[in-house]
Order: sequence, then C-alpha cells, then structure tokens
Amino acid sequence: MKLVYSNENSFLVNNIKNLIEAQNIEVFLKNEFAQGAMGEISPLDTWPEIWVIDDNDYDRVMKIVDSSQKRPISHDWICNQCQESNDASFEVCWNCQQDSQG
Repeated sequence: MKLVYSNENSFLVNNIKNLIEAQNIEVFLKNEFAQGAMGEISPLDTWPEIWVIDDNDYDRVMKIVDSSQKRPISHDWICNQCQESNDASFEVCWNCQQDSQG
C-alpha cells in the first residue's frame, strides 16, 4: 500500500477517492474520523489519507490525482453588451448582467 493523497479537507479527499474508484482502482481511506482526536495528536496526523491497495496502480492513481489538481486556464472577457471587462470566473457581466456567451 502507498499513500497517494492527503488533505485537511475531507470533501477534497473524498472527491479524489471517488475519481480513483471510478477507474476501478481499489483504495483505502485512512483517518476518516481522526479529526476528533486533534489536540491529542498532531493536526497533520488527523488529515484523511488515500492509500492505493495495489502498488502496481500507483502511477495510474498519481496521474488521476495530478490531473484533478490542475485548474483550467481561463481568461478575462469583455462583455458584448456594455464592453466592460470581467474576470474569467464571472459567468455574467458584473455591470449589466449579460451572460458571457451573449
């Protein structure tokens, strides 16, 4: 067994676990309920961890983990209606509420 991912956020850990299991790779979730022990043990020791069962799957799993951590490249956009500049994360113009596709 090899450790493939750990994070203090259990939502992120479970998301990665689901992505891996969707590829029919068996993993083990360690420290799922350990956060209640924080204070008695080091906080880092309470983080949920994903361990791959079969070491032969390690490289495949790491590709899944790495690709899940990459953010798509997006660019700011100019509204077609009011010509206002909008951050890439906006789907609607902050100035006139026009859809970014509109």
